[in-house]
Amino acid sequence: MTWAFKRQIFYVIVLILFIVVFGFLIIYPSLSRAPSCADNKQNGDEVGVDCGGSCSNACSGQVDAVSVLWARAFKVIPSRYNAVAYLENHNKNNAIEKINYKFRFADSNNVYIGKREGSTFIPPAGRFAIFEPGIDIGNSIPVYTTFEFVGMPKWLQVSEQKIQQLQVVVSDINLVDEASSPKLSATIKNNSLFYIPELNVIALLYDGSGNVVSASRTYLDQLRAEETANINFTWPEPITEKVVTKEIIPVYNIFKVELR
Repeated sequence: MTWAFKRQIFYVIVLILFIVVFGFLIIYPSLSRAPSCADNKQNGDEVGVDCGGSCSNACSGQVDAVSVLWARAFKVIPSRYNAVAYLENHNKNNAIEKINYKFRFADSNNVYIGKREGSTFIPPAGRFAIFEPGIDIGNSIPVYTTFEFVGMPKWLQVSEQKIQQLQVVVSDINLVDEASSPKLSATIKNNSLFYIPELNVIALLYDGSGNVVSASRTYLDQLRAEETANINFTWPEPITEKVVTKEIIPVYNIFKVELR
């Protein structure tokens, strides 16, 4: 073996070592990186790829779809209606920060007469309502109303402690002047240390058979920790059916709720 050949072998070995060391320096950080909820891998305590466990995203296979219990359009004045969808989230610790939806309306012949689209959040664990006001359908009368969510929902996990601590209580519900200019009043209290912004409050009125005969909505910019507020609902026309039960539903985006 000549000296020149030995030198060539030496250079090849040095080059190979350089490539190995350089490649190791590039690959090692990715191999030693701690598991995260955005690495497109199922690792750490994740139940699926970047979901479940300590990740904020809930795994789609572990959540149930929201049930649409009913959807109705309620006359406010001639040609103006409020639409309400009454829903139930069966997932105790999962919610949606934003999702699009669509109301559709048809007349007594099941002929399509209009729609209303919007976006909302879905609170965790329980029944809630989505309210769309002032829908103009012209001379048509909406007899059939359907509701659906549009797009793929992105479920997020909510801590059980936060859900348990958030307590919004409604009391002193009183309905007067049903036969002339109906007015519904109540007291709402935030029984928690959380600050709640943008609080929608929806009122549903039921007859003796449990059918909803009318609906209304009011809005509070905020409800501070342990704050009490008076809320009022009005209707421009009489309620012809006898109201037996009144349900008031506070609806707020739990992802905007915070300690202050």
